[in-house]
Formats: sequence, structure tokens, C-alpha cells
Amino acid sequence: MTIEWRYTVEQDLGILSVSGYLGLEAVHRFTGAVGWVVARGTGPVVVDLAELRGWSAEGQLAITEAARRLAAAGRSLELAAIPADGSLVPDGSCPPVPVHSDLASALAEHGLVDRIGEGHQEWRTSGWPT
Repeated sequence: MTIEWRYTVEQDLGILSVSGYLGLEAVHRFTGAVGWVVARGTGPVVVDLAELRGWSAEGQLAITEAARRLAAAGRSLELAAIPADGSLVPDGSCPPVPVHSDLASALAEHGLVDRIGEGHQEWRTSGWPT
């Protein structure tokens, strides 16, 4: 099983939405999505996991590796709507990863609630619903 993803740039905030199951088989695709994110946009990145059905230990490690990769690029990673089956427990070498209850609260934290969708750019996998 794999994942689908959509990356949206809203002003100086990136939103990487992920659906499916982030397990060992999907880590490579997630890593590729993070590469796409690093190459486009600026500022923090919120990974929206509202459509994620779950994640494995390998999937959680991919999230912490993404936080490290974004930090190396001068950007931070935040999570929204983590799966109910577990929480992310990064090791001490991982940058802080703020967790929001949902995407709306993450956007509110960045002052984007009323401006969402104004002049944004978007990329997605072919399997992401339009």
C-alpha cells in the first residue's frame, strides 16, 4: 500500500497533505514528496495527516527524517491531525515538531484562516482526488 500526496504553498507556509498508509512501502514516496517540498516554497511546512489511515514505525522515522531535512534547508516541520493509533516520538537529534489537532488550528497559528486559497500554488500525485 502506498500514499498519495498534495503540496500547497500558501504565502510563506507549505502544506503537505498525505493520504493512505505511511508504512515501509510508502516511505520512498513520502521522501520524494519531501524533496518536492524542499525544492519549492519557503517557510514552515505543515504535514496534514487527516487523510492518513495510519503509520508504521518506519513511517514515523520518515517524518522525523523529514523534520531534519527541512531544518537543514532552514525550514521547520509541523504536524496536523496525527493518526489516532500513535504519536510521534522523535529522538533527541530531531528538531522540535509542533503538533496541531487539525489543519485549521495549524493555519490559525500562522494567521492564515481568512486568507487560505488566495493565490496559492499546488502540486499533487495523480491519485490525489481533484
